[in-house]
Amino acid sequence: MTSTLHDPTVRTLLERLFAEAAKDDERPEREVPQDIRGRSDALADLYLPVSEAGGRLLYALARAAKPANVVEFGTSYGISTLHLAAAVKDNGVGHVYGTELSATKVTAARANLAAAGLADRVTILAGDALDTLADVPGPVGLLLLDGWKELTLPVLRLLEPRLAPGALVVADDIGLPSMRPYLDHVRDPASGYLGVEFPVEDGMEISCRL
Repeated sequence: MTSTLHDPTVRTLLERLFAEAAKDDERPEREVPQDIRGRSDALADLYLPVSEAGGRLLYALARAAKPANVVEFGTSYGISTLHLAAAVKDNGVGHVYGTELSATKVTAARANLAAAGLADRVTILAGDALDTLADVPGPVGLLLLDGWKELTLPVLRLLEPRLAPGALVVADDIGLPSMRPYLDHVRDPASGYLGVEFPVEDGMEISCRL
């Protein structure tokens, strides 16, 4: 079976998006508000994506786990979302629920998913993740945490009651100091996870819900 990631339309779209994302460091510096909504609006032109290797890893994990429900915190322009949507399409089962605070990015991500022919596999929820994910359906078999880092642990705690036994929880950019509370939680045996640090770009933590 050929992966949807190898479809010429999807492959070309991802190549373009990764090329645009590579320009993040070239974009003008600007004053960034401290509040999360203001920060999201001020940085709406930044892609802040997973790496290409990270995207392929997410696809592989979703193919292997065959989750009924995938949740993504931090959709941005939809690069990681496209990988997850391709996986659930190829699995023949599952749906992706993404959440994004920036209205600019919500519009762009939906357009990218439509261009890839994967819009029917994804629901993108616009707004604060602690509100939009409050009623997302479970059981959640795969959770990607790649939004604002100070919200990573609160979002996980919000969704923990809906995590399926054996669910995979993937957190990106674990090398950032703001990820320490999250890592302390998932690496504490009392929290009910067993995980491993995966060396992709700024690092991913892959945790299995026991």
